[in-house]
Amino acid sequence: MPKKRKQKKYKLKTHKATAKRFRVTGSGKLVRTKGGKSHFRRRTSKRTKRLFTEMIPVKGSGMQKRIRRLAPYLSKYKANPNARSGKSG
Repeated sequence: MPKKRKQKKYKLKTHKATAKRFRVTGSGKLVRTKGGKSHFRRRTSKRTKRLFTEMIPVKGSGMQKRIRRLAPYLSKYKANPNARSGKSG
């Protein structure tokens, strides 16, 4: 009797813009950076500029669900994609 073949599951494509904007912490929280960091910051106070560096947790379960759907492997491969393959580049 012939062996039964396993049904192959399809790989999901990551939405690259989402993957660049969000990170997953060790505890599994989704975090994001603040917008407005790139230019038009001359008149901004130093305190405000310093606050731009913080990572903020994503609020709203609907938004979290959407982000996880767009970037399904975000929690699996963290921020450094080369860490698991052993490449030094």
